[in-house]
Amino acid sequence: MKTILSILLFFPLFAGSVAAQPVTLSLEKTIAIAADSSLEAFRSQNMYLAGFWQFRTYRAGRLPSLELSLTPAQYYHDITRRYDSGEDIDVYRKQQYYYAYGMLSVEQNFDLLGGKFFLDTDMGYMRNFGANAYTQYTAVPIRFGYSQDLLGYNPFKWERKIEPLKYEKVKKEFLYNVEQISETATEYFFQLAMAQAEYDLAKDNVASTDTLYRTGEQRYRIASITRADLLTLKLDAVNARNTLQNADIALKRAMFGLASFLNFDKTAEIRLQLPGKPVEMTISVDDALARARENNPKFLNLRQQILEAEQTVDKTRRESLFNASFRASIGFNQAAERFSDVYLDPMRQDVVSISITIPLIDWGVRKGRYNIARNTLNVARISTRQEELALEEDLIMTVGDFNIRQRLIASADEALELAEMAFSETRQRFIIGKADINSLTLSLNRQQEARRNYISALKNYWLSYYKIRKLTLFDFIHKTSLSTIFEL
Repeated sequence: MKTILSILLFFPLFAGSVAAQPVTLSLEKTIAIAADSSLEAFRSQNMYLAGFWQFRTYRAGRLPSLELSLTPAQYYHDITRRYDSGEDIDVYRKQQYYYAYGMLSVEQNFDLLGGKFFLDTDMGYMRNFGANAYTQYTAVPIRFGYSQDLLGYNPFKWERKIEPLKYEKVKKEFLYNVEQISETATEYFFQLAMAQAEYDLAKDNVASTDTLYRTGEQRYRIASITRADLLTLKLDAVNARNTLQNADIALKRAMFGLASFLNFDKTAEIRLQLPGKPVEMTISVDDALARARENNPKFLNLRQQILEAEQTVDKTRRESLFNASFRASIGFNQAAERFSDVYLDPMRQDVVSISITIPLIDWGVRKGRYNIARNTLNVARISTRQEELALEEDLIMTVGDFNIRQRLIASADEALELAEMAFSETRQRFIIGKADINSLTLSLNRQQEARRNYISALKNYWLSYYKIRKLTLFDFIHKTSLSTIFEL
């Protein structure tokens, strides 16, 4: 939870390059660094911020807007065509005038009906030059009005449904991406853990096979073992050194992969601390499904797709009908030759207009668009249900795997302990001549396999757990929703 908070507050913004010195990491620390400093973390941050500002823009559009429109200077000096009523002809006349205009307006969207209220005031100035020079001012001290489409599409109504859902999805996608980073970090962590285990086993195996070969030489001198057994011990020592070299290459590759993912210096030397045996915990499938339906951004995205398809159906249906718009305003205006008179005895200004557009012949274009939108909605509903079932199936299988893998860790831990005890016992018996080379080799293989199985069991357990967290956005260990970070 603290890691996610640090991402939102950008502390720190970048991990930079960790000095090329030994670094010891636990699984928890690896995930914390990845969620705070990896390139994927920065990508997730910016994706969230883009959605955040989109929602802020939507919210700002619901607030009153204040606008000042100015034409500070407009000068004309040209010849234009005018109608001469005395001669009943058009003539070209010279004109020269200066014009200035300004308007201050306030607008407020009315989401319920899709209309717009407006309140404004304006003033204009005109100066004509030439033989008939004169000056005139005009002003609208105040005007209040409302306009909207009576039967048309109302985008505000759909924005009120879709935009909050989109922002909720953006927040959940951010948390989902953080958990995806945790899952990827776990994968890199255990890849390196397995490579380190293989390297340690190979190094121990070199020391062990060298010791056994020297012991074999002593036993061969007293004819306790055959020459074939001695050659087998020597072959094991040579193979052990070759295996160590290959393990060293694999270790460096795995270390480089984790360092790159964590945005460390590529030459950093990393040692890992394997997590201990996890606390026993059983996750209910029904509980996980309920959390996923509430929090998983993919479920929210499916709801958004349905709403957007319904929005398109509503838009095309209304556009297929005739459209009527309404506009009304009430205010005052006045014109005068002096500025001091322009606000005296203003005249009443009333404007009411209704316009109607009726489609007569369009050869079925509007109807076709409506039918396309309706069929698209039906397809979206079917596809949505299929995706929901796939998501639920994935979660059910993951929860089932998690509950089983929890038990496998205990079994793998017990098997590793038994294998180490068996190898130690067999090694001692071989040294004193009471066990043959085949028993020793078999015991060593079992010990190494048990070690690999234990690390694999830990890896599968934590991968399953973080995948469940990703799918549900719920911390089942601390019994808290990951979404609470946004409430903070």
